[in-house]
This record gives sequence, structure tokens and C-alpha cells, in this order.
Amino acid sequence: MKILILGNGGREYSIARAILNEKESHELFFMPGNGATSSLGTNLNIKDYGELAEFAKKSGVELTIVGPEGPLVDGVVDIFKSHGLTIFGPSKEAARLEGSKVYMKNFLAKYNIPTARYIETSSIEDAFRFAEKLSTPIVVKADGLCGGKGVIIAQTHDEAKIAISEMLSGKSFGDAGRKVVVEEFLDGYELSMFAVCDGDDYILLPAAQDHKRLLDNDQGPNTGGMGAYAPTPLVDYELYQKVRERIIRPTLDGMKKEGAPFEGVLFIGIMVVNGEPITLEFNVRFGDPECEILMPLMTSSVSDMFYKAATNRLGEIKVEFSKEFAVGVVMASADYPYKSSTPAEIIVDNVHHEDIEKYTHISYAGVSMIDGKLYADGGRVLVCVGIGSTIKEARDRAYMRCGQVHFAGKKLRTDIAYQAL
Repeated sequence: MKILILGNGGREYSIARAILNEKESHELFFMPGNGATSSLGTNLNIKDYGELAEFAKKSGVELTIVGPEGPLVDGVVDIFKSHGLTIFGPSKEAARLEGSKVYMKNFLAKYNIPTARYIETSSIEDAFRFAEKLSTPIVVKADGLCGGKGVIIAQTHDEAKIAISEMLSGKSFGDAGRKVVVEEFLDGYELSMFAVCDGDDYILLPAAQDHKRLLDNDQGPNTGGMGAYAPTPLVDYELYQKVRERIIRPTLDGMKKEGAPFEGVLFIGIMVVNGEPITLEFNVRFGDPECEILMPLMTSSVSDMFYKAATNRLGEIKVEFSKEFAVGVVMASADYPYKSSTPAEIIVDNVHHEDIEKYTHISYAGVSMIDGKLYADGGRVLVCVGIGSTIKEARDRAYMRCGQVHFAGKKLRTDIAYQAL
């Protein structure tokens, strides 16, 4: 099968890697891809979605998989479908669940899906008034897309007011912050859950836990994610059932009523408070780095799951996962997440240890290829993934692989999966 993957990160690299590990042979294209995806398939430079759809049609691409949120919010799925192409991801209308936090929170309220108390507003006075009523900490969110960084957890009322002011003035996130959501802080533990949906049916994948903060012990600024592990032992059958009945099913039913059936990945950020799942947010694509640890755990066909979801036939298949655990550790560039870093050559040691060879791999993200050498040139550069029969074994292997990778200024957390261990 010829498959086109949109995106350039570790998420897209790991999807491609999982597809190439299948028994069937596939030919892969990436738009735009990164310096390492060129070893897995063909990188393209066709930025116009209409032209890209024409290319896909002429080249006989049978399936397109959209990785990041940007193209989804921009309507790439609608454009490809208008060309009669099979594409995995939500329509522009359905992608508003991530494209607008205001839309998402109002949707949750309308369909009685559990979420935190909130106000959505462009009025600084109303936002201040609501924040005053909340106990600290207080959560302040920019309405639009901010690359995973548009959420501020303010520790005081003054901090909350500063965050609100800077968002609404456009100082923090430009137009993405011209409307804000202010909501109560929920005290519990956070989970990432992913449902692959075809508009009617869905398949719930094993729950993962992400590490958003830059530094050990959850210190430092929020990032796109510094590591993750799955499955998490913090979820039992009863909690999965509550998520199915109270969040996923009413969301799919509600989106159909809204005239925007949800097809693609529904990423549910959940806070578990006293055993009850509360919806923090929806995203409309796989999390990164969660995708990097879920893909290698799938034992059934990854490409078939995406294809069946994109053609409304999820009910025909059974998606299966290994009983093992996966831990992913992000290695980031020197100045992440504050500013761009100077490109640095990546040196990967030859692997002589059997465990590292067999049970670990690297998913590349912010890298470029220059004169046949790989350079770190993005914020999050790569993810070292370890697989094991326990979380500790998987984590130890992931960190062994980290020890084999060198580039100037590399930074990583040393405590990924600490919640479970």
C-alpha cells in the first residue's frame, strides 16, 4: 500500500516505523518529514493541500494519515475527501474540538461530559471576576492552537490576572489568546487516553501518562512533553468503563448531532479526582510523545487500523497490544523551550548490548540531514523508547539507549515514569 504521512515529528516517525514493521510491504511518503524520515520513505515539499491531494491521486496513494493538529484545523481532510481520497483524521468542523478551547468547553457542557468549572470570555473584567471566585491554583488557557504551551497554571490570583491580561492583549500567544478559558484547578492525577474513531465506532488504546514539565520532579515550564509511558497501572477496568460511557460515547453521539461526525484520534486529557475521570481537554490527533510508546506496543496491523477507521469500518477489526510496557524519554536541544538552538551533529554509538539492540529504538523528530550527517535542529530532537515486561525494565532500557546518543547541549529528564515506580 502507498501511504502518505503528514507531519515532521517523532509521532509521524513512529507511525511510519510501526507500518514498516508489518508483514505487508508499504511505500511511504512524508510531507514534509524530517532528516530521518528520508530513510523510511520519500520526503515531499508540497505545501499547498490541493496540490498535495493531486500528487496523492496521481501517485496512487491509498491512505493519508495526518499527524499534527495544524493541517486538521486548516481543513486538509475536507480537501483530500473532495478529491475522492481516503484520509485518516477529523474534518475541519470536527477539529474545532482542539482548534478552539472555547468550542470544546462549551461542547462538554452542552452534552454533560464531566469537566472543570469554567468561564470563556474575551472580557478582561469578566475573567478577573471569575478568577477571584476560584481558589488557587487557577488554570488559564488560550483559545487557539499554541503548540501545547497555551495553558498557564497560576499559583496566585495575581499570577492568574497577569496570564489573562497577557493572553487577551495578544502579548502571550497572539490571536490564539484573544479569547480565554479560565477554569478551576483539579487536584488528582493526569492521564492521556486515545480513542481511534470512525464516526460511529471507536477503539480505546491503553492509557498513557505524559510528563509535560521540562525538569525532574515536574519543575520548570510546560513543554510539548518530555517523556511518557504506557500502559499506566493507574487505570483499572472500572475507570476505562467510566471513560467509555461518560466521555467517549457522548462525544461521538454529540458530534454527530452537531453535524460533524468525529473520525480520527480523539485524545482525551483526563484528571482522575477521587476515582472519577474529569475531562481537561480534547486534542484531535495522537499526543507526542505518547504516540511513540503506543505504536511499538501494537501487535495487530497499524495501517489496517488507520485504513478501517478512515473508511468507517472499525467494527470489522480487532486491535491487539502486547502485554509489555513502553517508556519514551525525550532528548531536547540546549535552549528548548525558550528559543531555537544552534544545530548540533548527532552521534549515535554502535550498539553492542543485546538488550539495547532488541528492546529499544529511537524515534527522530527535530532533526535535519546535512551532507549525510544527522543534526539536532528542533526543540524536541528525538525520543529513546524502551520496551520491557515491567515499567522499570522498559524505563531502564530507554535510559540505556539515551546513553548512546550524543549532541551538544542535549537535555532530558531523568525521572520519566516516576509516578508508576
